[in-house]
Amino acid sequence: MYSIRKVKDEIRREYSEKRASIPIEERKLRDMKICDTAKSLVSFRYAEIVLMYAPIGNEIDIMPIAEEALARGKKLAFPRCITDKHIMNYHYVTNLDELSVQSYNIREPREDAPMYNPETDTGSVICFVPGIVFDREGYRLGYGKGYYDRYLANFKGSAIGITYSDFIVDSVPRGRFDLSLGILLTEKGAVVI
Repeated sequence: MYSIRKVKDEIRREYSEKRASIPIEERKLRDMKICDTAKSLVSFRYAEIVLMYAPIGNEIDIMPIAEEALARGKKLAFPRCITDKHIMNYHYVTNLDELSVQSYNIREPREDAPMYNPETDTGSVICFVPGIVFDREGYRLGYGKGYYDRYLANFKGSAIGITYSDFIVDSVPRGRFDLSLGILLTEKGAVVI
């Protein structure tokens, strides 16, 4: 009998290998199209605070969105993992050079960087969420640590999944803590769930 964790791990492995097999030039082109679409979103245009992720390995590179956010004078924040608690907090940066490799080999802001606080940092906020694979209902499979699911459980802004169009499947296995995102961005445009 398969456990949900085992099935998720098999799908993660399959789609991680699939993403790794995409030629670099094709990946760069797809990533650029995703970034262009993101920068044209009304929710991005009006966002005062942009929550990002710093890609690792062959994850979709959305750093041009971060550069655009800074150029437009938006507040920009990246997650910092608290590994012993399996939670993350977003910390503001004013320059992408403020990110350095930390937990899980991810570029993160300094621990003493100002932290985004949804209770006191008012203003429209948008969060770009990575994933290995998503389904047509907006559920995602990440790396299996649950950081984003825990964070997004209380998030009130606009959460947008970042993926390639051929990485959206009919359904992914989900547990009771898995959350659905309302918008997915692909190289073919935005998919509203």
